[in-house]
Amino acid sequence: MNDIVIETRGMSRHFGDLKAVDQLDLSITKGSIYGFLGPNGCGKSTSIRMLTGLLSPTEGDIRVLGETLPKNADKLRQRIGYMTQKFSLYQDLSIEENLQFVGRIYNLSAKHLKRRIDELYSLYDLRERRKQFAGTLSGGQRQRLALAAATLHDPDLLFLDEPTSAVDPENRREFWERLFDLCGEGKTILVSTHYMDEAERCHGLAILENGAKRADGSPQELMAQMGVNVVEIEGGTVGAAARGASGGEDLRQLKSQLLQLPAVLSAAQLGTRLRVLVSSDIDAPRSYLQQLLPQQRSMELARPSLEDVFVSCTGGRRGIA
Repeated sequence: MNDIVIETRGMSRHFGDLKAVDQLDLSITKGSIYGFLGPNGCGKSTSIRMLTGLLSPTEGDIRVLGETLPKNADKLRQRIGYMTQKFSLYQDLSIEENLQFVGRIYNLSAKHLKRRIDELYSLYDLRERRKQFAGTLSGGQRQRLALAAATLHDPDLLFLDEPTSAVDPENRREFWERLFDLCGEGKTILVSTHYMDEAERCHGLAILENGAKRADGSPQELMAQMGVNVVEIEGGTVGAAARGASGGEDLRQLKSQLLQLPAVLSAAQLGTRLRVLVSSDIDAPRSYLQQLLPQQRSMELARPSLEDVFVSCTGGRRGIA
């Protein structure tokens, strides 16, 4: 059985009347990538700050790598890495100077530090830019430098707070390949994101809203357990496309009408289609929707996505533009 690296019971943090994190229970196993998925203000960063010992909980129990927090936070410093949402290294220092500075913070010997920095140059393709000021790097280059700094001391557990929010899709993919390399070495990673494609890469996932956990499990489990049916409706009536008619002209009006039905949780327009979430209490979702369709339209059941899970778990009935 895998070891539990992070375990919380009732973890909460209040700021006055605001419950930034409310009764959060977590159980994260060694060697996994676990994600916090949610919009800004849902409690992702506050939770990470409590799990790193930087912020004390208002109530609840926290154990990280066998240590009780916040009491034993100092014992964890050498065993965890933390990559903040905002680039936090010194912009007026070079890549090399930043890594040397971080290494001295962790009391690495000169010999060990030199060897480790050389490894990271190769791993994150930074060698040719080692003398370049951090403030002049591109978003993807800063991201690689920040990850190198966070892993310089070879931590067992890595916290990443929305690490790819300022980089392009290609750099995001490369970044995740590096995360899976670290995971393959036995590292445990907790990453917060609001990107659905990144959330699907995680082994486990907590969907957060207003400080509370709405769902927890692997992306595959969450999609399989989702209590809705997904129906996609074409914009035009059957045969309209063959006649050259536009399929999407009246979708906005149709969407508003469908959202009035009690069992419709959400309707989102995708090009010339509507993607509609219907409660699983309805045995025949297509027939249920047909009552509002004035003419015969092409309609079919679709495979659930993680975005569908997110919508069904957070906020109830929504009409996504």
